[in-house]
Amino acid sequence: MAPKSAHQLKLPTLVFGIVEIRRLRRELEALEDFVSQANIREPGKQPQLPRTSRLLDALATENNMQLLQGEHRTYMMHFLQAIEDEAPNIHISFAVDPSSAFTLKIVTWLRDNIHPFALLEVGLQPTIAAGCIVRTTNKVFDFSLRERFTGSQDLLIKALEAAMAEAPPAPVTAPEPAGAAA
Repeated sequence: MAPKSAHQLKLPTLVFGIVEIRRLRRELEALEDFVSQANIREPGKQPQLPRTSRLLDALATENNMQLLQGEHRTYMMHFLQAIEDEAPNIHISFAVDPSSAFTLKIVTWLRDNIHPFALLEVGLQPTIAAGCIVRTTNKVFDFSLRERFTGSQDLLIKALEAAMAEAPPAPVTAPEPAGAAA
C-alpha cells in the first residue's frame, strides 16, 4: 500500500501543539537512526522496534502507517515538517491550567471550524481572573473578566453614582472601647 501524500494525513487530537510536533519529529528521527543501525548490524532481519510514544502510535494508527516501513516514516516526517512550517498556531492564555478534556474540546473545535491542522499553545496568566486571551499571528482577542470590567467601567461608575444618590449614607458610629463595659 502506498502511503498518502503529506497533505492527506490526519493529525490526531492528542497532538495539539508545536511542542508535540517537534517531539514527534525527534522520535521519528531516532527511530530512523535505530532502524538504519539495526540493518547495518544484522542484515535481513526485521528489527525489533524500540518502545514508541502514545503520540507517535496515535499518528501512525490514525493514518494507517507502519513504523517499520521507511517510506511511511519519511512521509510522516514530511507531514510533520509541513505542519510545523505552515499550520496556524493559536495561543490561548487562561488564569488556571485547563483540564486535558477541556483542551481536547478546544483542539477539536479549532480543527473542525478553523483549520484541520490548527495548533494550540496554552499559556497561564493569573491576572486574567476569568475568561481567556486568544492570540494568533496577527490578532489578539481579550475575553477576560478584567477586559470586560475595563470596557464597562463607565457603566459601572454610573450605576454606583445612581445607587449612592438614591440611598442616604448610613450614620457612622464610633465603636465602644474594649474596657468600657457597663
